[in-house]
Amino acid sequence: MSRTLVVVGHGMTGHRLLTELHRLGGGGVWDVVVLGEEARGAYDRIKLSSVLVGGSPDALALASPARRVELRLGVGVAGIDREAGAVLCEDGTKQPYDALVLATGSRPFVPPFPGHALPCCFPYRTVEDVAAIRAAVRPGRPAVVVGGGLLGLEAADALARLGMHPHVVEPGPGPMPLQLDAAGGERLAALLHERGVTTHCGTGIAAVADGGRTALSDGAEIDAALVVVAAGVRPRDELAEPAGLPRGERGGFLVDERLRTTDERIWAVGDCAAVAGRCHGLVAPGYRMAESVARQLLGLAPEPFADTPVPTRLKLPGVEAHSFGDVHARAPGAMEFAESVRTERRYRKLVLAPDGRTVLGRVDVGPTRR
Repeated sequence: MSRTLVVVGHGMTGHRLLTELHRLGGGGVWDVVVLGEEARGAYDRIKLSSVLVGGSPDALALASPARRVELRLGVGVAGIDREAGAVLCEDGTKQPYDALVLATGSRPFVPPFPGHALPCCFPYRTVEDVAAIRAAVRPGRPAVVVGGGLLGLEAADALARLGMHPHVVEPGPGPMPLQLDAAGGERLAALLHERGVTTHCGTGIAAVADGGRTALSDGAEIDAALVVVAAGVRPRDELAEPAGLPRGERGGFLVDERLRTTDERIWAVGDCAAVAGRCHGLVAPGYRMAESVARQLLGLAPEPFADTPVPTRLKLPGVEAHSFGDVHARAPGAMEFAESVRTERRYRKLVLAPDGRTVLGRVDVGPTRR
């Protein structure tokens, strides 16, 4: 007899769980109910910038779930009744479960600078966010992007392609400070400047005035027409405390290496899962989590989630940046070998372990290779 699996969240990780269950032949084991807060089904958030420059949101849609999946979109979850084994929906309904997977994802982090809630400030997380930004674009005017990570740089480049003059504000020492060392960040900033993107590093937002004029903490001012906030994400874990589920120190549903909470019937995957206390804000770890849980739900030998380094790649028209592992050479005894090729406008670095053979990290920044 089949049982009911409830998945809360229909983002990329929740969708991967459904895909993996289908691939492993779980159609006759579970009746699956998916509760998705957004009005649209799962889509590729990584390619949001393509929509900002005029692409169709429909092109981002991921394939529909397999049969025996009831997909309820536009349905938020208000709570979890663990004793009854039911999810309480915001529309007043109750959805019983035999197993529950929390794939609630994350929300954009908006620094609480004065003016952050003004109409000229936009988060950068959903298709609807991107549509609102595109409607606010004013070619020829400056724009501010808060955050110099992958998402912020992609947003800034898209705004430049739409005719604006974007300024990226990053409190770290350079763009992509977690993935690039100082020299790599410097090279990337120069390449971005060639594409019309100005970077302001080592500073933050002091205030935004109505209309978009932005004051930086270093005293500079930018007469911007809009402000896009791409300053990272925070796990959606508001269901944890009312349900009596532990959270990680920095948020997220606390889970073990098998992605299981303290309740043996409840798992968490993706951005909302704090594996051994740590949340991962990237899609690749989320996919591995989903695949592990799918195997467990089908009684197959589980593949415990391993915290392995994830390669990072920024690829804009004419610009690319790749990094992997210990780019800052923080491991004891790590050795760094770097070169800057002026004729190619490229910077490369390799980080080796003390044995001189084991690669711990690498950086490669330069124009797109042809």
